[in-house]
Amino acid sequence: MRSAVCVITLGVLLSRVQAFVPVGGGGNTHVTITGDAVMNKVYKVCKAVAESEGREFKPTGSSVEELLRACLGSATGQVSAAKFREALNQIYMQNGMVDRDFMSSDRHHFNSETFTEGRALITQGMAAIKANIRNGNFQAARETLGRVLHTLQDFYSHSNWVELGNKKPYPNLIRPDLTISNVADVNTPTCSDCASGTCSNPLLPAIVNEKKLTSGYMGLFSANKPKGKCSHGGDADLSSTQNPRGGINKDERRAHNADLHNTAVAIATEASLHLLEDIQGAAGNKDYLRLMGIARSAVLCFVIDTTGSMADDIAEAKRVAHNIIDSKKGTQDEPSEYILVPFNDPQFGPLIRTTNPDVMKAEIAKLGASGGGDIPEMCLSGLQLALTGAPASSHIYVFTDAPAKDTHLEKTIIALIRSTKSTVSYFMTPGKRSARAVRDEVPSIFQLYYDLALASGGQAIEVSKAQLPSATDIIADTSTSALVTILQRARNPGRIESFPFLLDASVSNVTAYITGHSLKFTLRSPSGVSQSNTASTGSLAVIQTVGNLRRIQFSSPIETGLWNISIESTLSYAIKVTGQSAITFIYNFVEEFIGPHPGYAAIEGRPQTGLPAKLMLTVTGQKGAEALKIQEVALVEVSGTRVAVGNTQQMGGGDFLVTVSEVPEGEFVVMMKGEETATSSRFQRQSTTQMSLSKVIIKATVDSTLLPGEDFKLPFIVTTNGTGGTYTISARNDRDIPLTYNTKLNLVPGVSAESTVTLKTPANTPSGTDITLTIAAEGPGGSDSNYAVLHLSVLAKMTDITPPVCEITGVSGICPSDCTQSTWDLSVNITDGNGSGIETISIQEGRGNFSQKTVVNGGITVVMGNYSASCCSPDVTLSIVDKEGNVGKCSYSVEKSGGVTLSLSLSLWACLLVSTLNTLWDVKRVC
Repeated sequence: MRSAVCVITLGVLLSRVQAFVPVGGGGNTHVTITGDAVMNKVYKVCKAVAESEGREFKPTGSSVEELLRACLGSATGQVSAAKFREALNQIYMQNGMVDRDFMSSDRHHFNSETFTEGRALITQGMAAIKANIRNGNFQAARETLGRVLHTLQDFYSHSNWVELGNKKPYPNLIRPDLTISNVADVNTPTCSDCASGTCSNPLLPAIVNEKKLTSGYMGLFSANKPKGKCSHGGDADLSSTQNPRGGINKDERRAHNADLHNTAVAIATEASLHLLEDIQGAAGNKDYLRLMGIARSAVLCFVIDTTGSMADDIAEAKRVAHNIIDSKKGTQDEPSEYILVPFNDPQFGPLIRTTNPDVMKAEIAKLGASGGGDIPEMCLSGLQLALTGAPASSHIYVFTDAPAKDTHLEKTIIALIRSTKSTVSYFMTPGKRSARAVRDEVPSIFQLYYDLALASGGQAIEVSKAQLPSATDIIADTSTSALVTILQRARNPGRIESFPFLLDASVSNVTAYITGHSLKFTLRSPSGVSQSNTASTGSLAVIQTVGNLRRIQFSSPIETGLWNISIESTLSYAIKVTGQSAITFIYNFVEEFIGPHPGYAAIEGRPQTGLPAKLMLTVTGQKGAEALKIQEVALVEVSGTRVAVGNTQQMGGGDFLVTVSEVPEGEFVVMMKGEETATSSRFQRQSTTQMSLSKVIIKATVDSTLLPGEDFKLPFIVTTNGTGGTYTISARNDRDIPLTYNTKLNLVPGVSAESTVTLKTPANTPSGTDITLTIAAEGPGGSDSNYAVLHLSVLAKMTDITPPVCEITGVSGICPSDCTQSTWDLSVNITDGNGSGIETISIQEGRGNFSQKTVVNGGITVVMGNYSASCCSPDVTLSIVDKEGNVGKCSYSVEKSGGVTLSLSLSLWACLLVSTLNTLWDVKRVC
């Protein structure tokens, strides 16, 4: 039994996260529970946002894509669900990793009556999520959210909450101001013996009658448990063979526990929804949607060299940014966020992030060119900030006229590119100060930039400063919604070769880019029409040449079918074909893990050599995944001709498990081909980030947040199935936080070696700061390497755990049946008592106006607010957030009739009752 998800259904991979059923089973899992709650909340928030903007919210169908189009508004442009699916996958994967990384941790699963400890994980995690969102660190927030939801959901399956007759969630689990009460102590027997192991309810009558809270003991390595205690149960639980035998878990629906399982799932879903509602209240509607990956387009991210010779380049970056901001405002292509990172020498940063286009304009306008006596600059340091600060799958544009000084960061940058799947494009303008170096050095002093651009799927564009304005059209091309890559290849050295690619009916704004010197090419359509590079304007495309870049804009309408580009050159070149389409895919390389609740976990670094590569691949399209037929998924060499086709297993809802037995030895990308069933139009899509295999494995687990001013120890394990010997360890982070670790580690093939990185977080580190830590291990002689990228969060100790209080003090206005002719008003008093103070008051639901004034009453600050709305907007929810992220709410409904009906939550009735018996300022409750 699942909670309703309005008109939206969510197809999910049932074997991804398995705490409710084993691998390969069906039914209810952490994924289905989380997915139902997430979609329910997204639907409600999208509807509230649409109402607040005065527009209708009417999805045209049941697909996620159609929901997103209705959510984002009627602005023109393609809408892709890729970022939303990516956000969901980050939540799902971290949820599943709790079963792998914390398999034997009782508190992560509420096993063995660890209620206080498990509740602490949830409340501390929620505080970290809210702090991360306030700082714009959405990926760190998603990862923590996945782990927290797992623990919360396990409470209802692993404890006796359901057996005690409860039909609703336990609110104390997500409220830090409340405590867990009436827990059976360690000496209290809780279960009777169940020889068959399939008793429907083995709890002792005294436990049920006294409403004592208990949970099963899990014996993974020992059968021992306290006398008389319930076991978790199942084949992996050794304690279930000891009296009292059996178990009380409701992970899987069985004949003996079907009703209990169904109830546990329903309550776990509702509890997940309550947790998401609390986070939404703290974040606000817009940031909550950004947390879920729902935004019009990708970010616009600039990394700009500000040394003395860069005045012309900075002016061009300003022009481009202003043009994109102005021309795309109000469209689906309007950037959802703007990021700017300046760099010089020795300074770089800070990273400037804003959702306000006018702020971005002002920040770029502040840039000036100065300094830079020697040639190399801190380019990679600036790029590192951008890669860790921008959302995953971002497009990052680097402007520079000098090589990098900080080349020691190369492996860190490649690790971050692979981890984030972001695309980095370089605009290189060799100036006078580097002209001598360009003449004297072979290969180019910019070779590192070419390598990084290729690794990420970006472009390396080398032009004169005078040509730069003609080259930056590529930024406008790629700053679009629903951008997809259809083909990308590179050849070094160059050769004569033809590159076929499919264009389907869903693709628009097709553009090809060829970078290289001294080359010729011919474009050929499916019907056999050709156009060579010498024809700048032809029947097939408009060709623009600037520096080493050829930009080929395909003419509309696009002929569907198999196209071809033939290239002739002996020098290195790269080709990329892009377009706009809702049909795309996202993927993760994964590994299967075993245990009581087996599943799949994302591989943080490079997949392991010698094993089949496994991918979790999610397909999305305008009408949903069911309108697409996937025909082939393969790993394709970017600089070679090898194509390794995988075995594709459909898992439902657009999810596929792909197994590739023979993986290319070099760098490769993922290629998908299929057919849109309604039009029989064949399509192909390609990932851009290059990946390769490694014999080295690094594993590290994030277990908690960091406290400002205190050392944080992060253990990690390194293993190799290749060459043994001394491995070089390097650890870096994007916040310049001091690290200590052993730089050498001796490895024996097949034997794991343990080590630790200690982070010394400064005492003044703000709460909510995220730290991206990269740990790399490199074999003897640099023969092989791998990495792990981890997202850590800093969270200061909370001094205020009590939510603000909202009291409704008056209502005026009666709404008749014809709502268009009347208005109504609501008056409230809001206080935080002696807490941290009110930070924000927002309209979470409703289309009206809120005004406020602040007074001091008896030393307590009181916000007196008034909400006014049309009777056509009869519902309102005010969200009040204090400076610690605690959320209080006021909800009110006016029915469209001759009278007024007050609809209040139980917590609000409690507040109002208390306020009549005592003064409001002496009591802190959520209203």
